[in-house]
Amino acid sequence: SLRSRQTLKLVVEGAVFTEEKDFLVQSCEYFQALYRSGMKECRQQEIHLKGLCARGFLIALVVLRGERPILDADEIVEAIECAAFLQVQPLAKHLVEIIDSDNCLLMYHTAANFGLMALYHAAAMFIRNMYHDLESEVRKSLPIELVLYVESLVPSTFVAVGAHSTCGVNETIHVGNRTLCHLDDDGKSWKVLTELPPKASTSMAGVTVLDNKLYVVCGIQLQGAQKQAVESCFCYNVESDEWSTFASPKQLRYNFPLVGLDGCLYAIGGEYKQTIMSSVETYKVGTGRWSFAAHLPRPVAGAACTKSMGRIFVCLWKPMETTEIYEYLTRNDQWLLVTTLIRHQSYGHAIVAHRDNLFVMRNGPQDDFLRCMMDCYNLSTGQWTTLPGHFANSKGSLFTAVVRGDSAYTLNRTMTLEYAIEGKTWKPRNQMKGFPRSGSLWTFFLRLPKGNR
Repeated sequence: SLRSRQTLKLVVEGAVFTEEKDFLVQSCEYFQALYRSGMKECRQQEIHLKGLCARGFLIALVVLRGERPILDADEIVEAIECAAFLQVQPLAKHLVEIIDSDNCLLMYHTAANFGLMALYHAAAMFIRNMYHDLESEVRKSLPIELVLYVESLVPSTFVAVGAHSTCGVNETIHVGNRTLCHLDDDGKSWKVLTELPPKASTSMAGVTVLDNKLYVVCGIQLQGAQKQAVESCFCYNVESDEWSTFASPKQLRYNFPLVGLDGCLYAIGGEYKQTIMSSVETYKVGTGRWSFAAHLPRPVAGAACTKSMGRIFVCLWKPMETTEIYEYLTRNDQWLLVTTLIRHQSYGHAIVAHRDNLFVMRNGPQDDFLRCMMDCYNLSTGQWTTLPGHFANSKGSLFTAVVRGDSAYTLNRTMTLEYAIEGKTWKPRNQMKGFPRSGSLWTFFLRLPKGNR
């Protein structure tokens, strides 16, 4: 209808923007409130937005259309001002997603000034997780109340769990090993956080963290030589130290990646009864319901998967010697081929993200998993870079890599190794105690209550 296509002229610092009214109302709480108020501006075709920068408003429009720009310092300040003034939630979310060690102090201080609370808290958490590196700069450049708030927070803790099948009532001998453990602050010992519920399986399960809760979906239990899919799904609330169950996917599966993003879990591909699948399901935590999403371009089990800047990426192998990286477009419910990596006798087995870089760990020559090679794909430039040298991958430690701040943590029975990520290089930074469990491992970060640390 003509009404739904009504366009408005918006004047910001003398710059004129023409946008559909419905687009603005759906995107910004400011315009929602304006058109509910009955003020005279509701009947005007031209609205002057005072106290805003034109560039900040332009950045807001770009983000609302689905782009994810990397911003410099001046653009960050103007974007925060616009996000706070117009209550543009997608812009505030984008700002959270691009927090890094170069801009976190600016984000934190500016968000505090403009009252953009989600960004304020996210930037403070990022600073707390990197406080060892940032403390002197924090104390030198921030007001004391902002320093005290950062120091009041609990940093994220490195947590690991082994791959365990379900545990029957007559198998209590195994219970002692079925534990989630966290690395203490000095990195010298692992301490038990909680035990897995008897019916929970972390063997070939989907395991991920979303909003500081751990989710374990499906997995397997062995019946003779047969893999039997586990129907139960579990959630661990670290704040209350309680496990709960939730609905299983419509299609049972195992050997699949599970990703948590924006209040949803994504179960991607996997196997069921020896059949490799391309189906994808999403679970909305708020509604407690699973639903099917767009299928993968082809069936895959045990795919490498990661999140970067609020985006989901998955590695698919394509014989011979080709690793394709696809992005799942949550807005459009479709998979998009982002880039292709071709390496002789090598596939991407693990992938982690740092800033706008995707790091793909792959086996070395002749399937040599002990000499792990690494390639970096930059999302902003679209360029591949091979990291110099190779990385010791004893017992698959690099395949467990998870990132916090500017560090990547890897883990095996021998040691926990922290790498400092500096540009396109990984440099060993700190060696800590290994995890005393055999077999595959799941690693992640959780913020533990102060009493648990």
